[in-house]
Amino acid sequence: MLSRLGALLQEAVGAREPSIDLLEAFVEHWKGITHYYIESTDENTPAKKTDIPWRLKQMLDILVYEERQQAAGEAGPCLEYLLQHKILETLCTLGKAEYPPGMRQQVFQFFSKVLAQVQHPLLHYLSVHRPVQKLLRLGGTVPGSLTEKEEVQFTTVLCSKIQQDPALLTYILEGKKTVTRKKASREPTALPQEPASPDSKTPDRGPCGAWGVTAPLPAETEEPDAGTGESNLITSLTNLCKSKKGRVALKAQENLLLLVSVASQAAATYLVQSSPCCPVIVEHLCHLYQSLPTLLDPADIAALEGVSWRLPSAPSDEASFPGKEALAAFLGWFDYCDQLVMEAHTVVADALAKAVAEKLFVEILQPQLLHVSEQSILTATALLTALLRQLRAPALLREAVAFLLGTEQRPAAPGDGPCTLCTHLVRHCDHLSDEISIATLRLFEELLQKPHEQIIRSLILCHLEGRPYVVRGSPEPESYEDTLDLEEDPYFTDGLLNAGFQPSAKHPPAPATNSDGKTAVTEIVNSFLCLVPEEAKTSAFLEDTGYDTYVHDAYGLFQECSSRVAPWGWPLALTPLDPHEPERPFFEGHFLRMLFDRMSRILEQPYSLNLQVTSVLSRLALFPHPLIHEYLLDPYINLAPGCRSLFSVLVRVIGDLMQRIQRVPQFPGKLLLVRKQLMGQVPGEQLDHQTLLQGVVVLEEFCKELAAIAFVKFPPHGPHLCLSPPPEGHV
Repeated sequence: MLSRLGALLQEAVGAREPSIDLLEAFVEHWKGITHYYIESTDENTPAKKTDIPWRLKQMLDILVYEERQQAAGEAGPCLEYLLQHKILETLCTLGKAEYPPGMRQQVFQFFSKVLAQVQHPLLHYLSVHRPVQKLLRLGGTVPGSLTEKEEVQFTTVLCSKIQQDPALLTYILEGKKTVTRKKASREPTALPQEPASPDSKTPDRGPCGAWGVTAPLPAETEEPDAGTGESNLITSLTNLCKSKKGRVALKAQENLLLLVSVASQAAATYLVQSSPCCPVIVEHLCHLYQSLPTLLDPADIAALEGVSWRLPSAPSDEASFPGKEALAAFLGWFDYCDQLVMEAHTVVADALAKAVAEKLFVEILQPQLLHVSEQSILTATALLTALLRQLRAPALLREAVAFLLGTEQRPAAPGDGPCTLCTHLVRHCDHLSDEISIATLRLFEELLQKPHEQIIRSLILCHLEGRPYVVRGSPEPESYEDTLDLEEDPYFTDGLLNAGFQPSAKHPPAPATNSDGKTAVTEIVNSFLCLVPEEAKTSAFLEDTGYDTYVHDAYGLFQECSSRVAPWGWPLALTPLDPHEPERPFFEGHFLRMLFDRMSRILEQPYSLNLQVTSVLSRLALFPHPLIHEYLLDPYINLAPGCRSLFSVLVRVIGDLMQRIQRVPQFPGKLLLVRKQLMGQVPGEQLDHQTLLQGVVVLEEFCKELAAIAFVKFPPHGPHLCLSPPPEGHV
């Protein structure tokens, strides 16, 4: 195309220089455009039906062809004419007037193509930079405008240029004028790395009042533009991100993500301090949240998974519910905020994360979490859980953890009032409304899966440090054999089930010392598997319900948890107790106290609530910290007076169960029927004592799960070593 154009021009002018012909042709096409406005009287003819698009295309082709004929880095006559006569500024004015109709679209297209196809660095020139800023202000002012497609193409070209030369970002963001100086060498303009010296001389104006641009030069002086601080590129992109046209919004989001990822320290600082970047992004997030229906089912919120900023619409294969699209839009934009924080310069990431925490978490979510309305609490808790599930950016996670748990990590006291949000949330786990309790427990379970050490330290470890739950005054046992002088427990009466162990005596037998070092593991596993009395067990009557089925899952979850906490440098073993150290009061903390209290009522609580309580406890037990090993999974721990552990709580539950069994006629048959109902093997029907029977099923399964976790966590030579799962049917 361009070669044919050059050949035709050479034939037309004979022996004249091709460059002169190109300039004449270029000027002729420009005059043709300007004459249209002088001669035309029809204000209704669309621009695309005039010769303006054709003439603009010819001008573009000439510029590209001319550049190929020039020496590298030199500006040809046509490009100099374009710059000196402010053609781009004039076109910008015509586009703003939108005359003829559709002219704005043509201008956007021409700007995009010139900047993309002309390799000469144009954005450094005042006569290009200024109209680019004006055109950015022109676009994105009206949501759903007819030029959205052209606007996003224009910003895409600008972002592409910035990606090639990140130093341009500060220059474009700040809207600075550039005054170039003439220099003998015709080198491409380079952005000033330092402020211009006081000795810099201002060049004379060229034709038509433009700055001299005969050659692009590296030395520049900067003046503030009228648009300084407006951040036209950021404003345009953030507006386009809200477009109803999916492709337009996606491309704008990609462009904004590119900008914040390539930003230098100076550009990042400007984005935070002098641009609307963070406020606009977070304002849209809050707007989407406030657009959600007031009544949203937590189950619907939990079921809506896989929402991504790249695919913000709700998956079509999921069941529809009122507010589904609005919820998907909110979660999609939050996912985009998370992506921005993850990829942006640290300065931008921290500022955006703080803005999300302040505007969404503190100003909107916190009042709803503390509201007296149960529906408000329920919806806000479920939505916060969904946000945590999507959250990946470390800076945003840090803000979320500070919001939920506070910044102090000192151990709580039993009498502490609900002065923090965390304390309120823990109380919600023991709420009169089972729905609120379940939703809040799910929130904590999601929180425990996040890679932030303060979570487990604030909730659990800060209360266990120093091991105040262990009785003082006696030397540390050298083995588990020294800890077996426990009070005889009438509920240790059963053999192991589906694990290949022999029935135990009334209390766990003294462990034999094996050369392979597995004695302690065996005894711990035995203790949990023997805990539920034989008459309260039903898994033996059904297939694939034995202890072995939990080992594989526990192994995978433990490996995942161990890799997550590996960077935290946790100790491999317990710190020995000082027998001369005086005892101090032990309080397990509000979170563990709530879980133990809930666990002690497992025979009285609804099935779904019991499942959630045991699920959270299992998550806690998986953490590879020696204090958590000891306190949650060691049945032989010498508890200090008045202290309780998870195992001691379970022993008391079993004692309560043995008394209740006597009051339920045909208990074994009813228990088996309930288990089959829960597994969907028989139709559900209401039975007497159904809550009790369901609680017994959960209790049996929970003990098997704890046994499996203990097994995978206690390999022969230390809790942190990898150990393959045992053969089926064996510990």
